[in-house]
Amino acid sequence: MESTWEESCLKAITDDVSHMESLGLESNLDTASMDSLFYYSRGIERQKIDTPVLVLIHGYPQTSFMWRHIISHIPKDIPLFIPDIPGYGRSMPLPGPHDKRSTGQKILQVLSFILNSGIKQNLIIAGHDRGARICHRLAVDAGDDSRFRILGTILMDIVPTLHQWRAFSDPPGSVGSFHWPFLANVKLATSMINAQGGDVFTEKLLSRWTGASETGALKLRENNAFEVYAKSFKYKSVVEASCDDYRAGAEEDIKLQADDQKAEKKIKIDVLVLYSADYLGRRYDIKEVWKEWMGDGQLEVKGFGDGVGHFIAEETPVKTAAAITDFYKSFHVLPNN
Repeated sequence: MESTWEESCLKAITDDVSHMESLGLESNLDTASMDSLFYYSRGIERQKIDTPVLVLIHGYPQTSFMWRHIISHIPKDIPLFIPDIPGYGRSMPLPGPHDKRSTGQKILQVLSFILNSGIKQNLIIAGHDRGARICHRLAVDAGDDSRFRILGTILMDIVPTLHQWRAFSDPPGSVGSFHWPFLANVKLATSMINAQGGDVFTEKLLSRWTGASETGALKLRENNAFEVYAKSFKYKSVVEASCDDYRAGAEEDIKLQADDQKAEKKIKIDVLVLYSADYLGRRYDIKEVWKEWMGDGQLEVKGFGDGVGHFIAEETPVKTAAAITDFYKSFHVLPNN
């Protein structure tokens, strides 16, 4: 990383933190620089060991604030851990590459330190966009973790990284995903984005990927969300780390996925894929694509139509939260439910 992480990013603007805390979440805002990972949580230090912690991981170009609409629709009995991906938002970049295994392990390392139970904790992991790619990696590696038992994963609006790169032979699809090869050229992309302004670039991408539904678009913009995301990308370290995320997607991540497929190392836990029928669903047969990556686990797919775009957790939060909750309940019966 050539850009220096600026501690001022933690408290330069805190309206988003105040809003999330008003929803019943706690944050580590005062200790995030020491923890090196910023996160919100709910009930994770009081949960029983057999009660799964639900981990929610955001995508690009966003922060953990993207889950704000989901929180109030998730039963309060479900313990939550909601980090900013390393290098994004208020979290420090990693000292090395931002491949999905490294970023995922950093998130689990911090969660393990917080729980400090010494016993394998049950987890259900959910992610959108880049966060979903972290979840995919963790799901494949699930059997190798001595700290956690990952029961299932929810992947929002993605196909496997290797499959998406191979789809660049389709010209219209390549135009729509122009940012993949662009951002993967870390030095060039970082320089060009910073020259324009990371905030300006971010707002353009957010608008580009918003669906046609007027209701969904308004919901996405609520609570000054575009401003929250845009201002986080004014920091050069965030721009560079997020570009390195995409670089890893073109190098380490797809090499691992290719090796996995060759070795028949598939996902052995249950998977729920949520997607926008008008966005990702137009390009891929989602169920057929993911079937090729499944082992013993059960696969369920659910598409959202009616003009919902890429940001399904914000454009259609009630339906998204219901799907998340139902998936969670398939592993753990909640009290009074």
